[in-house]
Amino acid sequence: MTGLVAALLLLTALSGLLVVLARDPRRQVFALSGNGLVLGLLFLALQAPDVALSEIAVGTAITPLLFLATLAAIAMDRAKR
Repeated sequence: MTGLVAALLLLTALSGLLVVLARDPRRQVFALSGNGLVLGLLFLALQAPDVALSEIAVGTAITPLLFLATLAAIAMDRAKR
């Protein structure tokens, strides 16, 4: 195992821990996005570029945007009440 892969595995564990320990939902979404980016880099280092691109697109961009849109809709609904 190379040093780069070991460092990315450690970063993956740390970013996953940040997702779990974050209390504010917006911070959780941003931590989830960072976790997706680190996972994409890990897949790229493991020579799986197709999986890396999919993870970066879905895990870093699409899923966090959907979560942020949901949080905004919940906030607007609460403001109406």
